Formats: sequence, C-alpha cells, structure tokens
Amino acid sequence: MGTLLLAFVTGQRLVELVWARRNTRRLIAAGGIEFGQAHYLVMIAIHVAWLAGLWVLAPDRTLDPLLLAVFVVLQVARLWVIATLGKRWTTRVVVVLGERRIATGPYRMLRHPNYLIVVAEIAILPAAFGLFLYAVVFSALNAAILIHRVRVEEFALAWARRKRRSSISQA
Repeated sequence: MGTLLLAFVTGQRLVELVWARRNTRRLIAAGGIEFGQAHYLVMIAIHVAWLAGLWVLAPDRTLDPLLLAVFVVLQVARLWVIATLGKRWTTRVVVVLGERRIATGPYRMLRHPNYLIVVAEIAILPAAFGLFLYAVVFSALNAAILIHRVRVEEFALAWARRKRRSSISQA
C-alpha cells in the first residue's frame, strides 16, 4: 500500500510540474513577470528530498488509516485549488498585469490556500507512515521556504496592483 501511495504522489507531482511549466510559459508569453526565481530551486530541492526520502524510508511501513484519510482530503483540496486557478496555476510566482487576483473557490476564504495544503501534506504523509521526526524536520524546512515564498508572492501582487492603479490613473 505504501508503494502505491508514493507512486501516486510522485505521479501527481510530475503531472503538476508539466501543467505548471505549460502555464508558466503561457503566462510569460502573455506579458507575465516572474518574481522569486532565486528561491525556486531551493523550494524544489526541499520537495524532491522530502519525496525521495519517503521512497527510502516509507514503502514497507504500515499506514495509519486516519492520517491516510486526512491526506486524501488534502488531495481533494489540492485539486480544488488547481481547478480554481486553472491556467493561472503554476509552481512559480508569475503576475500578469491587468489580471485580477483570484477570489473564488478556496481563495474566498484564504489568501494562500495552496500553501496551507502543502504545509499539511508535508507533515501528514510522513506521519501516516509513522515517520514523525521526518514530518517535523521537513515541516520546518518547508516553513522556512514558505515564509519567504509568501513574502515574494505578496510583493508581486502588491506590485501588480500598483501598476494597475498607475495605468488606470494615466488613462
């Protein structure tokens, strides 16, 4: 069961990276500007190390059914976020002038629902395998990069708002 779950998560992440790359290219082609390139590789490295470590430590371990259920709910929430953002969903921070912030779906309730889901996933999946110290270590690493990432995203969104207001006042 552990191997199947890890294969699912690995496949899911690979499909998401393809989708994100396609969306990033489209957003940049539409005049989008990327922010935070410097932290992107660190963030990817943390996530790859998290998943690779699970492949080493977890496949033969027993899964906690309650934590597995929580993880499944998180995957539904993850799909909700991706579906809400649609062609604007990407693993990078890209803003396109003239596009308004998404305020539907989970974004009606939270500013950064995807990050909340990722925080929970990073902790819950290893915990479901009984790897509690692993969950704590990677949660701390993820928190460190997400604190920076949220600041970058907020800066990018504020920059886009100022530019939008500036272009409206000049019109």
